[in-house]
This record gives sequence, structure tokens and C-alpha cells, in this order.
Amino acid sequence: MSEPTLPTQNDEFWLFGYGEDHRGTPQSPGRVVTLIERSFWETLGEEPTETPTRVYGAAYRIPPCYVVEVQSYLDLREINGYSIQYTTFHPVAPPSSTSAPPPVSRCMVYIGLPSNPQFLGRQSPEAVAEVIATSVGPSGANAEYLFMLEEALESLGEGSGDWHVEDLAKRVSFLKSKTI
Repeated sequence: MSEPTLPTQNDEFWLFGYGEDHRGTPQSPGRVVTLIERSFWETLGEEPTETPTRVYGAAYRIPPCYVVEVQSYLDLREINGYSIQYTTFHPVAPPSSTSAPPPVSRCMVYIGLPSNPQFLGRQSPEAVAEVIATSVGPSGANAEYLFMLEEALESLGEGSGDWHVEDLAKRVSFLKSKTI
């Protein structure tokens, strides 16, 4: 990834979307997806698995007249504990096509930093599922966020699902079925 240089109002501006998303409260924080550098992830003691070499998500083209407004909003929402980086975004081919659109060479993404006080590091899936099953915030239920994330990831193309997300969704569904 490249070092950040802020876009100007005339630049082509693309934002990589991924999931603090207001799915909890300061007293009872929810859990959301945070992208982190692979080198940091490898220090967390995760069980060895085949780690994917790509991250699936959506990229949004922001019209030049809205770049400053969108950048200001995102900096306020995301900058506490994240670094801005730019990367190449590789769109997948739409279902009706056999070829993908060309890559976008400068797509902004917020990367989580271990210095973020909200970054919890490695947690057991059971503990995370319990929090997600019960947390609610201004943007809605944390479980709703998780289920929508799972569906969105699976819809991006072959191999785009994430086994951590799928596992959490199953655990949360089970926990919620016990409380009905």
C-alpha cells in the first residue's frame, strides 16, 4: 500500500468500504470488522490457516464535488485509531460478464492500528459472538451488521466469503435462537 496524500477536489476518489460503526454504545461496545496489516495480524497468535492474499469488499467512487465533504466525514468517524492508506482495487467481473473492469490504482482504505484503544486483539469467537448477539447502538443491532456483512461478502463473487464472519454469524444465530 502507498502512503497517503489527500485527494484534491478534482481527483478521482475511490473509497474501499468494509464495515466504530455505532453498533453498540460506549458502555456496551459492539464489534465491527477492522482491516489490519498482515504483519501485525501474524503477531496475534491466530491459529495457522490458509490466509487469503486478498480482501473482498466494495469500493465507492466519490464524485469530485463531494470529495472534501466525504473525506472530512470519514476522518471524523474513522481516524481515531486508523491510518489512511491507498491501494489498488481489483473489481470482480459482474455476473453478466466474463471480464472484470480495470483496476482502480488509487483507492483509499482505513487500516486499523494496534494503538487504537478500541482494538481488542485476538478474542475467542464465543466471547465475540456473545457481545454481537446483545449489542445495539444508534445504527442498529450489532447482529444485523454481522448478518448483512456476511451476505454482502458472499455476494461479491466466488471465494469472497470469510470463514471468520461465517463462523460468527452461525454462533450469533444460535445464541439469538436461544433467547427467542
